[in-house]
Amino acid sequence: MKRGPIGRQPAWAVVTAFLALFSIVGFATYGLPFFYDFFVRELGWTRREVTSGNAYSKVVVGLAFGFAAGVVIDRFGPRRLMLAGILMAGLALVGLGEVHGLGIFYFCYLLNALGYVCGGPLPNQVMLSGWFEAARGRAMGIAYLGIGVGGALVPLIANALTQALGWRGALRALGIAMIAIAFPAAFFVREPPAVATTAAARAPLGPVLRQPAFYFLALASICSIGAVGGTMQNLKLYLSLDRGLTQGQAARILSLILVGSIVGRILMGWLADRWPKKHVMLLIYAIVAATIPLLAFSPTLAMMQMAALLFGVGLGGDYMIIPLMAAELFGLRVLGRVMGIVLTADSVSESVLPMAVATMRDHLATYRPGFLLLVGLAAVGAAGVAMLPRRGSAIPAASARPASH
Repeated sequence: MKRGPIGRQPAWAVVTAFLALFSIVGFATYGLPFFYDFFVRELGWTRREVTSGNAYSKVVVGLAFGFAAGVVIDRFGPRRLMLAGILMAGLALVGLGEVHGLGIFYFCYLLNALGYVCGGPLPNQVMLSGWFEAARGRAMGIAYLGIGVGGALVPLIANALTQALGWRGALRALGIAMIAIAFPAAFFVREPPAVATTAAARAPLGPVLRQPAFYFLALASICSIGAVGGTMQNLKLYLSLDRGLTQGQAARILSLILVGSIVGRILMGWLADRWPKKHVMLLIYAIVAATIPLLAFSPTLAMMQMAALLFGVGLGGDYMIIPLMAAELFGLRVLGRVMGIVLTADSVSESVLPMAVATMRDHLATYRPGFLLLVGLAAVGAAGVAMLPRRGSAIPAASARPASH
């Protein structure tokens, strides 16, 4: 395969990460909850059953493959894993369009979770950290705009496709589009030089695991990501079935959140290159904790739309800031393995919390206690960030460093 000049590769890496995150996180993670109420209405499933596919699959896949994916990336680089992940995530949505029973439903969600681990945030974070140093925050912010753009578009696209093709046809069309959008870019991207260098000189993980900062980072990430996931996975059910919003109104609320996330990613990526990353992370987590109750309990549609935009700003920076903080604290030589552990824990939290909130709603006939639980978790996440050191003891990558672009 012919490779482009090295000077163009960092920009192509950003494009690749943008498109992969646009598809695997924007379309799949934020698109699938749009269809939950169709499973409830047409298949007669409970809210717990509808959210259990995401929960069980991410727990199983995260625990079984999350750390292993980090090891593979540290040793071989992210590109090949990304290609497999894009295919699996796209095929999962195609399969969900054929679901009539829970068995196939769980299988498709397992495939989707594998796609997320192999092609989602983890390999893209390592790839961008390898290509960029001084401008790492901006690069990550631009790439993570893919989540915001994809997540903002997918409720509107899904609603239009559902009206034209039915909800099953809409799922199949979204799955095919994911592969067509993300796979070609990942096929042509090069492995970053810093990853190749650090693969030959990997640092031991033990010293990192003996640092309190690792556990404070993991706690903060688990709590905040769980709060965001619990909110997003239940929001369409809440808006449609509990608040009585139309499909179009609910789609616009979901889209507004992801529009806000675009602002959040640009702003937080810019700040992360100028402020101490701990302060940026604390700002992000405080926004998440403060806006969940505004989003859940707004009495009017207009107030809910404003809350959606504000919540989106916090959501936008949430995933992006974690690898930036980890790279600063612990260095590139262990980044794949560190993020493999952290993202595995995040995936468990992100999947179990939505099902717990949905189960509480099934038993208590109200979402209020579940949303209050998420607010408390978000506050704990912010407290965990406050305990982090401003700078860590990162071990620099050996020999060559990537250029700052």
